[in-house]
Amino acid sequence: MAVLATLSLVLPAGAVGAKPPITPPHAVNVQLLAINDFHGNLQPPSGSGGRIGSADNDQACIDAPNCELAGGVAYLADDIKDLEATNPGNTLVVAAGDNIGATPLISAAFHDEPTIEALNMIGLDVSAVGNHEFDEGVDELLRIQNGGCHPTDGCDTGHPYAGADFDFLAANVVYKDTGEPIFPASTVKTVDGVKVGFIGLTLEGTNLIVSANGIQDVNFLDEATTINAAATDLRSQGVKTIVVLLHEGGFQSVGMNPSTIDTCTGISGAIVDIVNNLTPTVDMVVSGHTHTAYNCRLPNSGGALIPVSSASSFGRLVTDIDMKINSRSGRPMTISVDNKIVFRDDADTGLADLVSTYQTLVAPIANRVVGRITADITRAPNGAGESALGDVIADAQLAYTQAAGAQLAFMNPGGIRTDLTYLSSPAGEGDGNVTFGEAFAVQPFNNLVVTQDMTGAQIKAVLEQQWAACTPPGRSGGATVILQVSATFTYSYNETLACGSRISNMKLNGVAIVDGTTYKVTANNFLADGGDSFPAFAVGTNRVFAPLFDVDALAAYLGAGAPVAPGPQNRITKIT
Repeated sequence: MAVLATLSLVLPAGAVGAKPPITPPHAVNVQLLAINDFHGNLQPPSGSGGRIGSADNDQACIDAPNCELAGGVAYLADDIKDLEATNPGNTLVVAAGDNIGATPLISAAFHDEPTIEALNMIGLDVSAVGNHEFDEGVDELLRIQNGGCHPTDGCDTGHPYAGADFDFLAANVVYKDTGEPIFPASTVKTVDGVKVGFIGLTLEGTNLIVSANGIQDVNFLDEATTINAAATDLRSQGVKTIVVLLHEGGFQSVGMNPSTIDTCTGISGAIVDIVNNLTPTVDMVVSGHTHTAYNCRLPNSGGALIPVSSASSFGRLVTDIDMKINSRSGRPMTISVDNKIVFRDDADTGLADLVSTYQTLVAPIANRVVGRITADITRAPNGAGESALGDVIADAQLAYTQAAGAQLAFMNPGGIRTDLTYLSSPAGEGDGNVTFGEAFAVQPFNNLVVTQDMTGAQIKAVLEQQWAACTPPGRSGGATVILQVSATFTYSYNETLACGSRISNMKLNGVAIVDGTTYKVTANNFLADGGDSFPAFAVGTNRVFAPLFDVDALAAYLGAGAPVAPGPQNRITKIT
């Protein structure tokens, strides 16, 4: 009887009253592959934008010990595929904004639909919005997410546009009337049983660096406050691992080359203060916007160090983030980060075919020769902040608006995206010839050219706002922006003086500018609307718009007569 009593307590598996076996916790290996600031670089980027390291040209980079050619979406896709194979089924591909906008003509000519198609093929899972996602406005970004033909140009790629397979996140971009974000603030992905929450957002200052017309119905909120609120919401859903995709970043104090892409030397910029104010519930920040590379551990509001990464720009790097997450607690046990160079070796054939298709479609536009130059014309500033290419573009816009009576022109240096090079491009147009594609690469925003009335005092007020400390509420990143000017206008500045007193000796064609006199001033519509933290521009009146875009002004100037020489860089004088 005693034996039977003992046996009666041994219940078969699955019987009523049996306790389920306790599964010990284990580490779930979750891999994140991150990019930022891709900017539609489907083809391998040219010039310095296609190099990791400093070199005068591509051949010099090949020969240099600390420089590598990098980028190109077919190579990026192949590298992502190889990295995914190291952790099959447990990998997510993420982005920190500026996938589109300020893109080469191969993408921009089709409203960046080719870039979204490429990212779909790569398998992008989730992305933050960046400031350039708003270049064509909120409504166009909604179309980019959801699909449908362009309202003006239709389906000009020859096939319907299906939209993005990945989710855009926009935690801090909210409608003014409802306070609701235009896209979800966050999303949750479950990987091998553990939840990983993603919060996506752009920099608060986005409204200062994109054209106002398309964003009039939304507000851009503080980054850290928004992240902390979204993290609290994710925690309430039981999510214990939280990753932020943030389109804002910082800078190292050393140059970017293969030996510094995984360092964090002298890190500065907005990212530092944002992370300092983050709740300890945030585990990782993937950042962007500054087009540089770093691999940091920065303190959060509780003093704990959390990993913060950036993968440069244009698909030159991919950040390999390996997380070991406790299967029971859902918390990360370890996080390791490694920025990897996208070498131009093995290419994904599917992406190569996609690029080839769009190259063929855009070739008649891109390869058309629009003018000639006598030498390289670069955007590199001299000691006063004036560039040879800035001179040329300001002169081009002045010439383009003569019918409106324009007397002087301004150009924002941030709108000059690359140099004009004398040597022939791979299109074979010949040395000294400039194609429309090359001109578009310099000015890819399709801004309009505006001429408006401004008094001498208002012109001075604009120039006084070139320093971040001198423009409310301050320029994003604390940068100084020296506006480029046409040959008709000269001035001096002394940045050691108080705000409002730094500009002097303004002259139009050698004659002193008078405070109360009205002048005809040309700029792109981005500047004219107060962009780049120049609100003094917005007071101009009697606007006249040129018929086409700023790139058309440049193309017309380059093709108007004799080959164009580099600007003299003698219009702005810095007093020291």
